[in-house]
Amino acid sequence: GEEVKISKRAGSYVTVRDLIDEVGRDAVRYFYLMRKGDSQLVFDVDLARSQSEENPVYYIQMAHARMCGIFRVGEIQAATVTGDGVDLGVLKEPAEQELVKQLLDFPAMVKGAADNLEPHRIAGWLLETARAAHTWYHKHHVLGEPEAITNARLVLARASQLGIAAGLRILGLSAPERM
Repeated sequence: GEEVKISKRAGSYVTVRDLIDEVGRDAVRYFYLMRKGDSQLVFDVDLARSQSEENPVYYIQMAHARMCGIFRVGEIQAATVTGDGVDLGVLKEPAEQELVKQLLDFPAMVKGAADNLEPHRIAGWLLETARAAHTWYHKHHVLGEPEAITNARLVLARASQLGIAAGLRILGLSAPERM
């Protein structure tokens, strides 16, 4: 609940092991990777511990779990969903198009992050993609819509699930299917 300044000279420090024990491996790893390497680290233990949309790790992992939940509720094997023969042109809603744009940015963003040794780009992409996925999820139903829309939205849900999972995996974080 209070800010603590860490100083090697004064002998005050918190080990990474202590942080992991306090908030978990995924939170520690993400909080370290979400900033540029040359920026000052402010580690908010209370935020990292919280299970709310303010906690970026929780928010990203929840987006992945929500995409998985669509398939679980619909009793659909996610791996069977492909874009083959699906008219993605029916994805006309702004939230759908924003999510598609985010997903399309993934390959170039990963290449840029790798070329410049900047993992914070992946962390930022994950957070923005999670925001887009949550917005889409809350605004539009996937199941129970006309077949063309359901099929296209299932492809979008699968692409989101795969993209978020890949980003989390690159950063060494888990992608839970339930939360």
